[in-house]
Amino acid sequence: MIVTDWIHTIAGFFILLTMALGIDCGNNPLFMHKYWLFGTAFVGLNLFQFGFTKFCPLGLILKALGVPENRT
Repeated sequence: MIVTDWIHTIAGFFILLTMALGIDCGNNPLFMHKYWLFGTAFVGLNLFQFGFTKFCPLGLILKALGVPENRT
């Protein structure tokens, strides 16, 4: 997997995780703890700003860890 694959995978995982932690699936249809949804907003804002700036903090971390940028 290359950097962009990891970014999409990790972003999707965090969105699903924070939504699962922020919503109560029991008898009460209200949020279990609404502050978990800030994680979802954080990931969404990072994806949004990447669309304009082409800067991704997770991309820098993955490159520093040695994840390849291209499929070769």
